[in-house]
Amino acid sequence: MKKVTQTIGIDVSKLTLDLYVRTTNVHKKFTNDLKGFKQVISWATKQKINLEETLFCFEHTGWYCLMLSYFLYENNYRYCCVNAIEIKRSMGLKRGKSDKADAWEIANYAWLRRDELTPSIPPARKLIELQRMMSLREQLVKQLTASKNLYKGMQEIVIDESDVSMSILQENMNQLEKQILRAEKAMNELIKQDQTMATNYKLSKTVKGVGMVLAVQMLLHTHNYTRFESSRQFSAYCGLVPYPYQSGTSINGRNKIHPISDKKMKSLLSMSAISAIQHDKELKLYYQKRVEEGKPKMLVLNIIRNKIVSRVFATVNRGTPYVEINKFLA
Repeated sequence: MKKVTQTIGIDVSKLTLDLYVRTTNVHKKFTNDLKGFKQVISWATKQKINLEETLFCFEHTGWYCLMLSYFLYENNYRYCCVNAIEIKRSMGLKRGKSDKADAWEIANYAWLRRDELTPSIPPARKLIELQRMMSLREQLVKQLTASKNLYKGMQEIVIDESDVSMSILQENMNQLEKQILRAEKAMNELIKQDQTMATNYKLSKTVKGVGMVLAVQMLLHTHNYTRFESSRQFSAYCGLVPYPYQSGTSINGRNKIHPISDKKMKSLLSMSAISAIQHDKELKLYYQKRVEEGKPKMLVLNIIRNKIVSRVFATVNRGTPYVEINKFLA
């Protein structure tokens, strides 16, 4: 990273930003909006802080830090948006909590690692819009599932089919199904507006086991395949890569998957692997062969999850659809 002579830690909350300047030990609070962002720069300038050699650092807090990220990036100020667990575990033993103390810890974290950190780049705005639509769809699907379960349960106790409660539930389910289709249509239209995103989305869906939901989620989690350098890195992010568990002569356990991972992607890839086993002859034969050899089913399933990830990345990097080689074997 370019020379850093100052780090500013920012504790981001819904309404406010707590800033702490590492070398001068100055604390200041601002509002978490565009007006507050401009005041931050104005205040830092008055404090005679060289912004060209300053690194802003804050925890990833979802929507709360998004507009701050765009403001800093678009105005060419270097910043790092870091996983909250990484900063928390670097603090050591800590008693008590306050926004000011958290801002100091973040500033200190950035100062100690200023030579290792890489400036962050926010995801494209179309990806954020796509993520918002996907979150809406997920909520609608959950509501539809809950309504279906309630409807099924009430069928056991309601004798009259014209019962008002059953009618209301049926209308609600019909409406939710229409809303889900509408959300999916909006997502498809949004993807088509970006040529690169549309191409990567289409290519990823050529892999057996990859449907609309997984294809969209991979676009979001990889920032349109720019966030990870390889499929291996993404597999590790999803919690699919086993790591050694050894220490001295007393501990020599089997390789284990780390519990810190993206649980949503891991779950989606599990369902994708199960689907692929049913529809991909190559993976089906592979799964059956390894299970017959005595391998645990979950271990084989994890291998297939990794295969799906590597296939998707290969099709995107190559720019051509996935081809089933078995079709051409005589």
